[in-house]
Amino acid sequence: MFSLSEGCGCVSFRGGRRNRSLGDDSSSCRSSEIEQDIPKKLSKRVLNGQCTMKALAPFLRFWKKDDVSMTKAERTMKAAILIQQWYRRYLARMEVRRRYTWTIFQSIEYAGEQDQVKLYNFFNALLSHMRDTSGRPSSERTSRTASVLEQVFSEESDEGGGVDETAPPKASRGPDIDFPLQRKDIDLLIEAFRKKKHRLHPKHVAQILKEATQMLKRLPNINVATTSISSQITICGDLHGKLDDLLVIFHKNGLPSPENPYIFNGDFVDRGKKSLEVLLLLLACMLAFPGGVYLNRGNHEDLIMNSRYGFIREVHQKYRHNAERLLKLIEGVYRWLPLGTIINNRVFVVHGGISDTTDLDMVRGLDRDKYVSLLRPPVAEGAPGAEQIDKVEWKQVFDILWSDPQSTGGCVANALRGAGTYFGPDVTVSFLRKNKLSFIVRSHECKPGGYEILHNGNVITIFSASNYYELGSNKGAYLKLCGNSLERQFVQYTAAVSRTRRLTFRQRVGLVESSAMRELHNQIIMARRSLEATFRSMDVDQSGLISVGDWCFAMEETTHLGLPWRMLKDKLVRTDPETRLVRYMDTFDLNANKIGRKADTQIVVETLYKNKRSLEAIFKILDKDNSGYITLEEFSEACQLLGKYMPNPMTQEQLVDICRLMDINKDGLVDLNEFLESFRLAEKNLREEENEIAELQAT
Repeated sequence: MFSLSEGCGCVSFRGGRRNRSLGDDSSSCRSSEIEQDIPKKLSKRVLNGQCTMKALAPFLRFWKKDDVSMTKAERTMKAAILIQQWYRRYLARMEVRRRYTWTIFQSIEYAGEQDQVKLYNFFNALLSHMRDTSGRPSSERTSRTASVLEQVFSEESDEGGGVDETAPPKASRGPDIDFPLQRKDIDLLIEAFRKKKHRLHPKHVAQILKEATQMLKRLPNINVATTSISSQITICGDLHGKLDDLLVIFHKNGLPSPENPYIFNGDFVDRGKKSLEVLLLLLACMLAFPGGVYLNRGNHEDLIMNSRYGFIREVHQKYRHNAERLLKLIEGVYRWLPLGTIINNRVFVVHGGISDTTDLDMVRGLDRDKYVSLLRPPVAEGAPGAEQIDKVEWKQVFDILWSDPQSTGGCVANALRGAGTYFGPDVTVSFLRKNKLSFIVRSHECKPGGYEILHNGNVITIFSASNYYELGSNKGAYLKLCGNSLERQFVQYTAAVSRTRRLTFRQRVGLVESSAMRELHNQIIMARRSLEATFRSMDVDQSGLISVGDWCFAMEETTHLGLPWRMLKDKLVRTDPETRLVRYMDTFDLNANKIGRKADTQIVVETLYKNKRSLEAIFKILDKDNSGYITLEEFSEACQLLGKYMPNPMTQEQLVDICRLMDINKDGLVDLNEFLESFRLAEKNLREEENEIAELQAT
């Protein structure tokens, strides 16, 4: 690098090859000539390195003379400014790519959450009105759940399968921890999880979950934390199953203790591959270091969300023979997690945010354990009007776990997520003034730098899962509040540093962009039928071409992703060189040359069943006894209930025929694969019929 020395136009090379002293009279740069042609004010700005292209216009006109007559310093500065101009343009292009990539990821993520909320709003009728198959009252189901605590948990193999029960018993190869948990047990767990050694025995997993539930039951709805003993407190945001990030935090900031307390602000699980390990390690730290760990509930501490975003699948893979019993215990942990934490009576730490109706007194007084899932609001029984009270309470919890801040004033429904609110700076100020608080710390949103400060410093977002969307997509961060003044210190980090260091900035952006385009491709394929119908309606001549404006309108009208489609056009489709119209069928043909898509990035099931996640959720609702199969009675009851809200209800004979058709192996039960295959075949037939109709209309 080089810089201008004050007082002349000499170049000072920091590398050490050439370094001229200030005011060297023997300089050949003829600084007096330069200063004669440049106004004094401009000269001062140039020599101080504060110049812009506009400010340098007179200087650039001076350079238009022959390069032969230019001095070496003049040529060097001209080259430096040209390089700087090129580099700024390059960075601007990279920033544009990064921003639309980020928009793609966020839009798809929020669209998935919105679909989940809509799905469960529709099927809430099933959950509320369908009787239990066993005919037992809900109190018996509760006692059956409680009996899980006394059940014996069988050994699992390290591959996730069961062990041979006929073989003689073997000593457990996983970490041997003792209860009550101490520091040495935490070290054993970290070592086992970090080095991917033998899996923790399910009985130890169950014991951690049971003891954690008992401890959580004794806590208030809103935790109370203080820095009077520790002089500091650390707040961590979403981890989403990223064990590497949690270990980086502990490595940089130390293990929890009463002198080094932590607040983990929800969303411990889902999306990451080590969600169970993250949850167990956090609960174990809470047990081993009383007063050193505070846990807040997030919107993903919810088994209905887990069924869509991977945590339930992970538990089944790792503990195949004990999964259902462990999930019952995990559900108990979720129910008793506190909803927020207040530090020094000044800082409100909550997962999502607030709304204009948030009432902390009401939140403190509600029964949080009845909210098994926020997507399943509890139905009140008893006195008239109780249901309305429950809905008000339910909205209180929903808003603080699902809301997001906005830059504009007011409070509106969060249409992007389909749940919670968007709250503005005025809502924040009113809430803080009413509750005599200084600021809010929340999580719930991924940020490129791991944190963001909004509403004039009154709202801080902390997100602790680095590489959330893709390797190099974002940093993680945690916030330290120090002393009685609660001075803010943000610490950023990136897990898997060795892998990201090997990538250039361009490679990182390209990697994230490719991943985003793969996700977008999946969304487009899911909406293909509707998109094709819209495209064909716009293509009056059936030429296969439509205008760019029509293509952008159709993409947004069908997908509702809110993306800059005109900017993404060149990534998704080709245009006719003569007419400049879009070849709209290219939208569904995102080949490897366009987005670098690898052939093996999707498993066969995900490709075969495009609505797999939604269908899995529906299957779980229909399978009321969690047996893994849908019986004829379960299917009939669900269809009869839906018939009340849908025209042309089917007869009992038709229902039996449909269920028999779904039962491919004719064993009298419908498992998940048969359920998915039935929908795939129905989708295929529907698509063939639509193509035939389209061909007939065209001819």
